[in-house]
Amino acid sequence: MINFKTEKTNKKSKFYITTAIDYTNAAPHIGHAYEKIVADVIARFHKLDGDDVFFLTGTDEHGQKVEGAAKKAGKSPQEFCDEVVEKFKKLCEVLKISNDRFIRTTEAEHIKKCQEIFKIVYKGEYEGLYCTGCERYYLEKELEDGNCPIHKRPVETIKEESYFFRMSQYHEMLFSHIKKNPEFIQPEIRRNEILSRLEEPLRDLSVSRTSFKWGIPLPIDEKHIIYVWFDALLNYLTGIDYPGEKYEKYWPADLHVIGKDIIWFHTVIWPCILIAAGIELPKTIFSHGFININGAKLSKSSGLVVDPFELVDKFGSDAVRYFFVKEIPFGGDGDFSEEAMIKRINAELADDLGNLVNRVSVLIHKNYNGIIPKQGKLEAKDNELIKPIDVIDEVKKHMNKYELNAAITKVWQAIKEVNKYITESEPWKIADEERKATVLYNAVEALRICTILITPFIPEAAQNIRNQYHFPEEDFSKLKFSGSLTGEIRDAGILFRKHEIILEKKPELILDLRVAKIIEVHDHPEADKLYVLKLDLGDEERQLVAGIRNFYERGELLDKNIIIVANLKHAKLRGIESEGMLLAAVKEVEGKDVAIKVLEAPGSELGSQVYFEGYEIKPKKEVDFKDFQKTKMTTIGKKVVHNGSILKTDKEEIIVDIEDGCFVS
Repeated sequence: MINFKTEKTNKKSKFYITTAIDYTNAAPHIGHAYEKIVADVIARFHKLDGDDVFFLTGTDEHGQKVEGAAKKAGKSPQEFCDEVVEKFKKLCEVLKISNDRFIRTTEAEHIKKCQEIFKIVYKGEYEGLYCTGCERYYLEKELEDGNCPIHKRPVETIKEESYFFRMSQYHEMLFSHIKKNPEFIQPEIRRNEILSRLEEPLRDLSVSRTSFKWGIPLPIDEKHIIYVWFDALLNYLTGIDYPGEKYEKYWPADLHVIGKDIIWFHTVIWPCILIAAGIELPKTIFSHGFININGAKLSKSSGLVVDPFELVDKFGSDAVRYFFVKEIPFGGDGDFSEEAMIKRINAELADDLGNLVNRVSVLIHKNYNGIIPKQGKLEAKDNELIKPIDVIDEVKKHMNKYELNAAITKVWQAIKEVNKYITESEPWKIADEERKATVLYNAVEALRICTILITPFIPEAAQNIRNQYHFPEEDFSKLKFSGSLTGEIRDAGILFRKHEIILEKKPELILDLRVAKIIEVHDHPEADKLYVLKLDLGDEERQLVAGIRNFYERGELLDKNIIIVANLKHAKLRGIESEGMLLAAVKEVEGKDVAIKVLEAPGSELGSQVYFEGYEIKPKKEVDFKDFQKTKMTTIGKKVVHNGSILKTDKEEIIVDIEDGCFVS
């Protein structure tokens, strides 16, 4: 049996990091930008820590999706890819991504190596449920109401002749490796997800296609092309010139950075291929989350998109980098809004860092004509500054656990300490020249250290500070107060300009949604699917008829704080008046309700207003059911969302334990 585990050491060494390679069926979106940003932060950090880093990114250019997009554009697949690839390269450029290589799967050497590695298959016929968007087959039980769990679209039944990879025979080795090496799949929630799925035996994998033509031909059968995922995953080897000197130097990969939607390919299919080929496994595969807008997943079909190029044009690459690293815990989903980004730019980049850079420069120019003064005797206050600035061990601890937002928060605490030191020392009031010189010298030295610390996160700003202060380009070995810094500071422009938050006219909510407690539950005498509920709204009581009898026992409903449409026109249901309507998330299959969960607000006061974040509450005196239907609500991440806005009260967001995509009625 091969030894496919590499032992960790504390020795300074190589660090090989990759992103997933991006499909060229469409232009880059903000999710592509996020993945490149976080990988670049990690790569730059390791370079500054003295490691020999190789950073790989690139494009995945084969497959049915690309072929279809090219046909729609009236171009050949290669012409189409050549145009889209330039956009991905431009994205790396504008985001200041420090990749060492940009690989394309249409490169001749990649194609040649894929064909050479393709020696572990056999021929048969395969029929299965296929999603073109994912370019993969699914089991029936993996589908959600017959739809792909990722793209929420129906799958196709496809039957074609295929070559197979005997993946099933590597099940036990892979399962054992994941159990023994907790760092192999991160974060832990994804590791547990894969271990759970591996409780069942692996099936052999269909690794060739005949139903379309855009791909790498099999060297043994030109009627077939290599399955796009088999082709794409091999880029991590061909990108370091497998099996040559660069491969010998950098493999195994220290870190694959990927999205959570492709974790199965990277943590199951990829290691099985490597085991079969006798190649060591990567050390860590880290899965990040999705970028949402106010809780709603980015989607072209829904119009929820963010163009990364427009974002950089408007705010600058460093602001975009800083926001996504600081705002989103690496490994989880995160929200984006321009308002949130502007708040961070103004308060943290402009006020904290920009103000520090400017005020130190102004004080040095005013008192010493721009020449850095000599440091004198240190006092207790100076040591109070030096200690919190010496944060590299804590920053490394967070970075080594891929806690990027915790690491940058620690760096920002150091920046705040320098501002605090200057404010409390008040050098503009100090009469003693030696003491004034010492305080201002310490401020410059602390800024030099902070400049090194911010370099992985906001490299352009770090370079601008170095240019202004004539700081040398230094690594983490220089993160100590030296007491011997010299040089001249030049005048410079504003490091980060502030942005105004322009508040758009809020959309209006015509529904009067209120919190009510169920105090009595009775069976409807004329309908076996209906309950008659008595509700307490705090200042009044109401009667309501609800069709939830098949899904709740009477006792389950008592004392629940539910949400009702209080201004819905009263109606008689089977002879009993209903004074409004409760809200519930409903899962349908083939037109039938298979699950219903009433919306609850357990922490809110009775009668409280329930509303969508960002909406102006302007309820009509009375609405009918057609008015209600115009406010289309759905579930995303256990939250209720309308047009990207989350349903909430002043006390809490409304959480409902049901899967994504269920409508609310």
